Amino acid sequence: MLALSKVLRRSQSLRLGACNAVYYSKLEIPIGERNGATGSNALIHEKYESFPRFYELSWSSSTGRRSLSSEAGPKSVGEEDSDLETPNKTSGGSEDGLQSEEELSSDEGDIERAEMELDVTDSEAGKMTASKRSSELFNAIVSVSGLSVESALDKWVEEGKEINRTEIGNAMLQLRKRRMYGRALQMTEWLEENKQFEFDEKDYAARLDLIAKVRGVHKGELYLERIPESFRGELVYRTVLSNYAATSNVTKAEAVFNKMKDLGFPRTSYACDQMITLYKRVNKKKIADVLLLMEKENLKPSLYTYNILLDTKGSSNDINGMEQIMELMKSEGVELDLRAQYIIARHYASAGLKEKAEKVLKEMEGECLEANRHVCKDLLPIYGSLQREDEVTRIWKICEENPRFDESLAAVLAFGKINKVKEAEAIFERISKMGHRVSSSIYSVLLRVYVDHKMVSKAKDLVKQMSDSGCNIGALTWDTLIRLYVEAGELEKADSSLVKATQSKHIKPLMTSFMYVMCEYARKGDVHNTEKIFQKMRQAGYQSRFRQFDALIQAYVNAKAPAYGMKDRMKADNFFPNSGLAAQLAKADPFKKTPLSDILD
Repeated sequence: MLALSKVLRRSQSLRLGACNAVYYSKLEIPIGERNGATGSNALIHEKYESFPRFYELSWSSSTGRRSLSSEAGPKSVGEEDSDLETPNKTSGGSEDGLQSEEELSSDEGDIERAEMELDVTDSEAGKMTASKRSSELFNAIVSVSGLSVESALDKWVEEGKEINRTEIGNAMLQLRKRRMYGRALQMTEWLEENKQFEFDEKDYAARLDLIAKVRGVHKGELYLERIPESFRGELVYRTVLSNYAATSNVTKAEAVFNKMKDLGFPRTSYACDQMITLYKRVNKKKIADVLLLMEKENLKPSLYTYNILLDTKGSSNDINGMEQIMELMKSEGVELDLRAQYIIARHYASAGLKEKAEKVLKEMEGECLEANRHVCKDLLPIYGSLQREDEVTRIWKICEENPRFDESLAAVLAFGKINKVKEAEAIFERISKMGHRVSSSIYSVLLRVYVDHKMVSKAKDLVKQMSDSGCNIGALTWDTLIRLYVEAGELEKADSSLVKATQSKHIKPLMTSFMYVMCEYARKGDVHNTEKIFQKMRQAGYQSRFRQFDALIQAYVNAKAPAYGMKDRMKADNFFPNSGLAAQLAKADPFKKTPLSDILD
């Protein structure tokens, strides 16, 4: 464990991008960034003095809506009802929610995360995994028009079918796996109202988690107050912790982490993993502190912990650090699972280490790809990013005769990356005839291909087709559309689309949607509109941190305008700039010294 913390601490000199240096979708938080809510060693002090105490916080303060991701941070609040998960590109779970192939990774990883959320026991997990593709109740729920789950459940009971925990568990697992959180929440509401069985702590925790995901963390806080005291156990509090971590609410996440200790709950790897995931987004320096705390509490890193750390190092372009973690895993006898291999291969490919990436991909494939068919959806997009047309074609031929839905989505992305747009379009047409309801998530995959190839006309036609088909346009689609307009030089349309997205009652625009527009205004030196987007992001619940302030300051610098009170604004947000941002801030300092000012003085 100590070796792990040392590996993390050695990452502080990594090169990370900023708004004025790297294009919007590749922005990163510098390692040196300090978050005002945490001290440098807060997690390893005996009494955790620098963490705000739980009872000092107001549970009624709103933190914005929760996204539809499990460990990945805030994305859309809207539900798009498809098998396609909410993608993300930066750091495997960043709040940005950028589109990437990562969301097409292994089903096993998705099921594992869903089981962790539901606290499924080994025996229950075995039953659910075995029957997860044949849940009759799940099929009944998704077959109803719109999102009326109540009618489907009423009909189920009228037909004399049994409502038991096994059937509910199977249906819930499938709904969560497909991120149909709105339907899952309606199911828990129906169960509670109809008193099909007595709720236990697990049921209350699941209900709280779904409320926070669909209606926002604030509503989840209110529901927590309704849970009987006797059922507010460790599972309920870790559910609260995971939602605060997912929404990057550092202050409240740390407070709940402390509260769990105060209540006598034992420290668990799960709780520590939530804090690692949080710090992975907001302050990577703090990850080493969590690992030291785990060492102190005699908590061994789980495979999930290692996967977070692998992704942290890889997303920071610290391939050497990633490989050191791989060696530590080997020395501890921890085997790389499919999820870990996928993470490693993806980061090798992003770093241009083609041979290393392909070696891992071959290990994932095994001796017979036909027998390991489930890895095809993971292999396709990475081979696409490596520009291996031969491999993409070979793998797709194995799937083509009887393609699975997730394989088809991965193939659309892969063929798009190797500039085979017609092939991607043909697969998309095939997906639309596979019996799945064609949702905006499915459209967004092809839309991304068009945007990547700057095929503006086709992209606009696809959006019109999507609208005409009656699809609910979710945050992913808005994000891609806004990026399309920005890259096409149609900034006014991008801004207008962002306004429409923010006015929707069913979604929360992705952080990148704001950043696309904000960074473009900043590049033009348009201070007024940059400030406008900055404020809209705050209203949407995104905390002001490096990326927002970097773009805002860049707008003042490009406009050659003084940024009055900027330091005070940053201080009010408990944000302290690193050296790079401080240098930018100095350029916009209205009181900076110049040769002329020295003469006048």
